Amino acid sequence: MVNPPETVPPHPLPGAIGLSHLSAYEWEAADGVCGGSPHLHLVCTEAYVVTGGRGAVQTLSPDGYRDIPLEPGSVAWFTPGTVHRMVQGGDLRITVLMQNSGLPEAGDAVFTFPPGVLADPERYAALATLPSGTGAEVEQAARRRRDLAVEGYLGLREALVAGDGGPYTEFQRAAARLVREKVPRWRELWRAGALAAAERTGAQLDALLAGEPSYLGEATAYETAPTRLGGFGMCGRRDEYSLPGTTLPYGGE
Repeated sequence: MVNPPETVPPHPLPGAIGLSHLSAYEWEAADGVCGGSPHLHLVCTEAYVVTGGRGAVQTLSPDGYRDIPLEPGSVAWFTPGTVHRMVQGGDLRITVLMQNSGLPEAGDAVFTFPPGVLADPERYAALATLPSGTGAEVEQAARRRRDLAVEGYLGLREALVAGDGGPYTEFQRAAARLVREKVPRWRELWRAGALAAAERTGAQLDALLAGEPSYLGEATAYETAPTRLGGFGMCGRRDEYSLPGTTLPYGGE
């Protein structure tokens, strides 16, 4: 489970971001495209830093539909409410930087399942959650989940391209309804993580202005390494780190 706020170490990654590595799925979907499960985040901005291979990220937003090419050195990021789908073009490898470490692991991600699934919280949860482990059973469940998300996504994209933003807006609203009960917990994690990190910077600036940099006496360094390799994430096989505020295995993954 997620570390309670009182046990979160005081020095997460810079800005209390989340970190993982992804190898995009190579499973072909109904539209002939290989890649991950389309979804959105409600309060977290996500960034892709491409470290290898080729591909794209398809996005749906009030700007319309976009297909953003990805190649080594590319950086793409998307704000809350943007539906995104990672597309495999050949050995695509991504380092993911996620705002508000701990919130996505606590449920800030909603798949683009068809409306009938989104309207039933219990059914949605059953279809969104994978069995534990990394074996064949989990792979099959991840692929079924991906295919269901693509089914809903293609309808949203078709309507948006045709100039009808209604289904996309309704999906956003349905996603917000699904996560509403989780918000108090998210607020606790945010206060203990990202907000606390920002407040520490404010205190340090106050100390410097006052000529009292004693906090520098606490300087130190940290290190970590992936603690789970090859998990089944939303977009691909996922290498994860056990970092302050995060969950292993990834919630809903």
